[in-house]
Amino acid sequence: MHAGLLLILYNLSFWGGRHSAASEAGLLSPQKTILTLTRHHRYTEKESIQGACVNPFICFDAVQFTYPPLEGDTDENGNQIIPKPVFYNFSAELPAGAVHLTGPNASGKSTFMLLAAGRLHPERGSVRLFGSDTARLSPEQLQEYASFIYQNMEFETAQPAAELLAYVYANGFFSGNTPAIDSNTYRSLHEEVISVFELEPVLAHRLTELSKGEIQRVLLAFSFLYGSKSIFMDEPLFALEQYQKERALSYIRSYAKQKQVPIYLSMHELELTRRFAELVMLFYPDRTIDLGTPDEVLTQSALEKAYGVPLAMLKDAEKLTRENLKETAAVLSAQ
Repeated sequence: MHAGLLLILYNLSFWGGRHSAASEAGLLSPQKTILTLTRHHRYTEKESIQGACVNPFICFDAVQFTYPPLEGDTDENGNQIIPKPVFYNFSAELPAGAVHLTGPNASGKSTFMLLAAGRLHPERGSVRLFGSDTARLSPEQLQEYASFIYQNMEFETAQPAAELLAYVYANGFFSGNTPAIDSNTYRSLHEEVISVFELEPVLAHRLTELSKGEIQRVLLAFSFLYGSKSIFMDEPLFALEQYQKERALSYIRSYAKQKQVPIYLSMHELELTRRFAELVMLFYPDRTIDLGTPDEVLTQSALEKAYGVPLAMLKDAEKLTRENLKETAAVLSAQ
């Protein structure tokens, strides 16, 4: 991969990573993280799968992760607040496919994806991606194994969007040559993503002049054109119009299936997850995680337990979360 592209990716990742997961630190007492498989299986304290991971995509093996203390974060007595583990003794094998992560804020979704993609490393245990320990991969290997779209990512370069996307496609792992998902309509993947994400009107615009929705659509195209073996997306669609979200999610599922590229994305819109997810991970405040199809996981009882509100109130909670994300994005853009 071209060194200049690796630098672009590093700058994007560093900017986004500072913001995306800090809210998940220090909320719970240490306890074993449980993955509940809806196919009648649960990992318990008595059952260890340590060292037994054979899944070719993601393997968490007795993982513990805690964010470091934040400078100036003190209690009423002036003592430094010490964060508690986000994950504790977490072991699981996670499948490939188009997988949606949902659940209340601060339940571990962002941290899970950052660990899975090798952007964070556990203090204990190990995470393997495609069979490789993420802590042993070089920065270039990590980019090959996994692309990552953070919450509220922005560009710090003023080049036109067209130049960036052409550069990414030519210098990424596709080397500028891979067929479109719909090869009957488009001559190349590059042409396809520009059409799917409606980027033609903004191609001549400088990246620093784009709206939040335009930035998200460019980042989606970026992630597909780059050609990593897997893609992780943290709230990648909240600034898009409803029809754009539906079109993007349909394309994500088609891309994952046809290119055999696992795609994990977090989002708060449950109805869209029901329609477009192949599998769902539902995160609970106590760090229990359910994994299964939308019909298996997104039951009324499970959702009410996870969010702590009646199902009828969840739409209001989802709307509030999306509005908070947009407000945060506006504040960050103004800085």
